Amino acid sequence: MKARRPENRKNREMAWPASPLRWAMVGCLALGPMACATKPPPSRAEIRSQSGVVASLSTTDTWKAAEVSSQAAQDNWLATFADPQLNALVAEAMLHNPDLAVAAVRVEQAEQYVELAKAALRPTLGLFGTGGLKMGGGDISSALQGFSLGVSWEPDLWGRLRYGRNAAQATYASTQADFEFGRQSLAATVARAWFTASETWLQLGIADSTVKAAQELLNLAEKRWHVGAGSEQDVALARATLGTFSDAAQQVQLAHSQSLRALELLLGRYPAAELQARHELTAMPGPIPAGLPLQMLERRPDLVAAEQRVAAAFNLVGEAKAARLPRIILNANVATISSSILTLAEDFSNPTGGAGAKLLAPIYRGGELQTQVEIRTLEQKEAVADYARLALVALGDVENSLAASETLTARQALLEQAVADNERALELAEISYRVGSSDLRAVQQQLISLQSSRQALLRVQSERLSQRTTLHLALGGSFEQPSATTSEAPVAASEPAKNMDAAVAVAEFE
Repeated sequence: MKARRPENRKNREMAWPASPLRWAMVGCLALGPMACATKPPPSRAEIRSQSGVVASLSTTDTWKAAEVSSQAAQDNWLATFADPQLNALVAEAMLHNPDLAVAAVRVEQAEQYVELAKAALRPTLGLFGTGGLKMGGGDISSALQGFSLGVSWEPDLWGRLRYGRNAAQATYASTQADFEFGRQSLAATVARAWFTASETWLQLGIADSTVKAAQELLNLAEKRWHVGAGSEQDVALARATLGTFSDAAQQVQLAHSQSLRALELLLGRYPAAELQARHELTAMPGPIPAGLPLQMLERRPDLVAAEQRVAAAFNLVGEAKAARLPRIILNANVATISSSILTLAEDFSNPTGGAGAKLLAPIYRGGELQTQVEIRTLEQKEAVADYARLALVALGDVENSLAASETLTARQALLEQAVADNERALELAEISYRVGSSDLRAVQQQLISLQSSRQALLRVQSERLSQRTTLHLALGGSFEQPSATTSEAPVAASEPAKNMDAAVAVAEFE
């Protein structure tokens, strides 16, 4: 018999299993999952098209802060420092850093959520048994003995379960990318801490030499005062100078011990300041290719993670939309039942079995399901906006690092000249003292100036090394040779949307 057409609008709204919907359900069951396939998330190009400044970048745009090679940035940057001690420290941090261990567990958790989402797509099998000596406790089932084996399966007609699985997979990929960025950030942090520990050890040597020079200057001032060639004011000034440099030496000592403790914490060690720092600065590697801004956006794991969060949010939109449509649950069972108390029907035979279906159709839930769709859509818009924010931060990281590198290179040249000039002035002061045309105070004062210029040069050299690691991290370069899974962005590809709105919440049902 044909279903009678609804007579009015109210009946038409309530009688949701109208003929077209029934035929759609039959079609989905007949054609399988391909009849109601899920849609792919926005592509990288679609995400970028809504990202403000990032959307305006072209494949020919170069960095503005400095002229650098446009060849693609290279990985395995740790090897360019040629420092075996640094390599060993980074390897130790990868194994024992507590923050990285937490991130690794989060990756494992995300992987298990993927398995959980996949399980929802599979049939479930269960065994139920009951029995007892006599009926009691108000439980009528205790009068029966037997067991039942049942199987249940929900065909994913509209893709709700598959969208949930896809969202879990995108979240897993995002967590993996975050973990890789954490590894790269940890390697750069260890390198910077190592360079700082070497710098502070060398600074401590310079500070001690400066204190000795100031002490000799004080001794000389006291002797001159005693013989009448000097004054008490000279002695007071020399003593004040000695106090200033002694205090500076204490500060350098504290900075050195703190840098060692910071490094030990990164390595997962007890912060005892017992690590031996390198007694010379690591050699500065040569220039590096920086690639193009657009290439950087594809290399950085934190941006890959942001793209995957957009994909996860997209799939959650699809899941929320599919939740508004009817669900069918198929079940079948086989059972054997007996009773020593109850008399079963004469035509009842063991074992018995059957099959059936359950229909769940949301008709009215106070707007809850539509509100859930709106929430998920806004979450996807938030994910796209967060990608734009992170992309701008990444571009700023590179530009700032390039500018700082340029400035530090120029400063190093100036300070190297200042050290050379102070060394020459010290030679002339020593010659003048030996021939008797000046006293020792001029020599000591010039020595103090030389030590100060050496300290400034050492600080800039260390900053250049640290800035190099920051630049590698900003460019998305890995400290090792990355595997294929981390060097490629696992973003599902789709055709570019015809307009910007099509990239957000496009999981429509046709």
